[in-house]
Amino acid sequence: MEKNLLLRLGFCLTVFGLCLYSYFYKQSELTQLKIQLPEVEKQIRLVREENRRLRYEIDRFENPARLIELAHSPEFSHLKHPLLKEILTVPEGIASN
Repeated sequence: MEKNLLLRLGFCLTVFGLCLYSYFYKQSELTQLKIQLPEVEKQIRLVREENRRLRYEIDRFENPARLIELAHSPEFSHLKHPLLKEILTVPEGIASN
């Protein structure tokens, strides 16, 4: 009888120990993630700042005034808008076949 009781008690203590170990292991992982969180937030903030800077550069480059200025520059002087008589149009019925 005592042997059976000791066996049950040992089994319960073993299961309790495994549960406690699992709990502490998860808490340790959580603590490590909390420690890494400020560094990840800093990286995200830097990436967002870089995205804002690049968006500003794109907007500045695509500005219509800037594009007109580029069109008047010597390196793009060969480019021109086509005249209406130079544009070839195809009727819709022919194009869909």
